[in-house]
Amino acid sequence: MRSSTVSIARTRILDLLGPGLLARLTEIYRVLPDELYLAGGTVRDLLLGRAPADIDLTVDHRARRWARRLAGLTGGAFVVLGREEDAARVVWQGKGVDFSSFREGAATIGEELLKRDITVNAMAVRIDPLLAGGRERRPDALQVIDPAGGIRDLDRRLIRVTSRWSFTADPLRLLRVFRFAAVLDFAIDPQTLELARRKRELISRVAAERISHELDLIMASERAHLAFAAMAETGLLWEIVPELEAGVGMEQPASHHLDVFAHCLEALGRMEEIQQDPARFFPEHGPLFNAYLARDRRRVRLKWAALLHDAGKPVTYAINEDKGGRITFYNHDLKGADILADLAARLRWSRDDTSTIASLVAAHMRPFFLANVLRRGELTLKACLRLINTMGDELPGLFLLAMADALAGRGEGRPDAMEEELAALFARLEEVRRRNVVPVRSAPPLITGRDLIEELGLEPGPIFRDILSRVEEAQMERTITTRGQALALAAACARQAGENH
Repeated sequence: MRSSTVSIARTRILDLLGPGLLARLTEIYRVLPDELYLAGGTVRDLLLGRAPADIDLTVDHRARRWARRLAGLTGGAFVVLGREEDAARVVWQGKGVDFSSFREGAATIGEELLKRDITVNAMAVRIDPLLAGGRERRPDALQVIDPAGGIRDLDRRLIRVTSRWSFTADPLRLLRVFRFAAVLDFAIDPQTLELARRKRELISRVAAERISHELDLIMASERAHLAFAAMAETGLLWEIVPELEAGVGMEQPASHHLDVFAHCLEALGRMEEIQQDPARFFPEHGPLFNAYLARDRRRVRLKWAALLHDAGKPVTYAINEDKGGRITFYNHDLKGADILADLAARLRWSRDDTSTIASLVAAHMRPFFLANVLRRGELTLKACLRLINTMGDELPGLFLLAMADALAGRGEGRPDAMEEELAALFARLEEVRRRNVVPVRSAPPLITGRDLIEELGLEPGPIFRDILSRVEEAQMERTITTRGQALALAAACARQAGENH
């Protein structure tokens, strides 16, 4: 085992643990006098000067006994980690404290660390000396145990696997390499990339939920497009999202300068750029877009939408001889939404993620269609209301996606001021939303389903939703303003529905 000459000051570790956790670990140590190590990402973050999100603790054995005792002393939640591993988590005061025993038969901490995924996660500091005896016996600094050269790789800002068996031991590490590179803004060691290329098919052994979790962590970083580009270069991306590989080398019309896949990747990069400062692209509505992005999982969902927005192009590719051999992708937006739904099912996405991202992909061409109409001075109130009502709260997201799409297409055939036109169109739609939609939605409805039953004698059914939506839309268009007009329109809609059937 090789230990470095680098140490971490006692005060930094005590600050991390806090007096409450330190006291309880000390109490457990009196009963379970094991070697106790601070390890993994916690040590890495301390060396990087970052605040660790959680506390990773390692003992040679009986990790779950440590965790159960800590949960009992603190009242924290006890969570078993892994089916076959001796590992558990205690969630207390909003922080996770993870305990794990030496893995895979390791007899020493050095052996254990060498079985971890990457070198910068394979360091430890022994902290049980802080628990034994009085304060006067505590060491001033604790030496970092670094058998894999993690400190050197931290200095080089490099992601490197601990051994050539790393991916075989746990194929999820194929993704974790790219995730840590994206999150830490590190480069990946060329030999590690080559190993990932050769072992990429192992990812098929990993549960879909674990794959999705790692991909989401990559998407949540600020360098997702670089990570996905690197995954594509190794072929790993095609093992997970084979739908994207069909776009490699596929030529596009004159409005684009990249093939289909490169364009999708560029759109992801542009989405990251836009999310950093929406006001730069939508000068009148920066706060609105920032508020939109601050909620739920919208940043991650939009990045997925950007990467997958043209997934339907390869299956809709055609050459229109009537238009001089022009390349077409008719209905690629709708086909792309279907492809996304299949991908989401395979990766076990949530229903909310699936429906939101699919709706963005399905509608991603509509801002461009309306921008063309606006350019001709023919944009109607009805067309504005239709898009506003279709997208609902996701309208800002649709325009962020459209802006990323526009920025990613730099071919000679694109309109000169596409980005400005999109911003102007959103401004127009937002004006319509404030003036026509909000007043109607914030006031009591002119009629309800009960009125359709009692006043018009209609039988409840799916038609009610269509009728009430049409009445509401007419209110927004300001073609009706009274209850009587609403009932008359509802009756006309009911008659028309009866005639059509």
